[in-house]
Amino acid sequence: MREIVLDTETTGLSAKNGDRLVEIGCIELINHLPSGETYHQYINPGIPMPREAQDVHGLSDEFLSDKPGFSEIVDGFLAFVEAAPLIIHNASFDMGFINSELGRVKRDPLPSTQAIDTVLIARKKYPGSPASLDALCRRFQIDNTARTVHGALIDAELLAKVYLELIGGRQPGLVLANSSLDALNTKETDRIKRKPRPHQPTAEELTAHADFIAQLQNPIWKK
Repeated sequence: MREIVLDTETTGLSAKNGDRLVEIGCIELINHLPSGETYHQYINPGIPMPREAQDVHGLSDEFLSDKPGFSEIVDGFLAFVEAAPLIIHNASFDMGFINSELGRVKRDPLPSTQAIDTVLIARKKYPGSPASLDALCRRFQIDNTARTVHGALIDAELLAKVYLELIGGRQPGLVLANSSLDALNTKETDRIKRKPRPHQPTAEELTAHADFIAQLQNPIWKK
């Protein structure tokens, strides 16, 4: 089973108000475990970076000035995610920005049903507890000390570990020990064959049984 853990960084909090994507990070999972395949792209948003946003992710106008626009990377992005489920922390935020960018380049939006929101999973599993990525890393004792600023790829890597814990953690495979395999592969050995036991009563046994029954006083089957 293929899944994609996805995170983004943006120029602000509202795609509807014109904020743009500046970074996408994706981790491929196969059967819930990282395969080693990733997708990471910085994006020139074409608008100035607000200071508040830069303080969050550290991406400046100067850094992004020579990066491609979304229209230049959209094909590679869509080819990587394909139709795989998208594991996203606060999915409505990231999906809103991605679909806003897709709309600008005349591409079909990604369906909301493609996203799996880990915030909702965490709130259902731990009602009343903090559900931020940092809080979940603390809960599951996942080292996030490298997260000095928000970054799409590092956050996706952390989210992949959190997601694994949220769905039950890594389960050990069922591996048969060598002794068990040897036992399954043993050859049939010669066995002592006994004569079958007779189950039909002899004439003497039938006579003895009839004599015993005749001695019973007022048997129930005669009432």
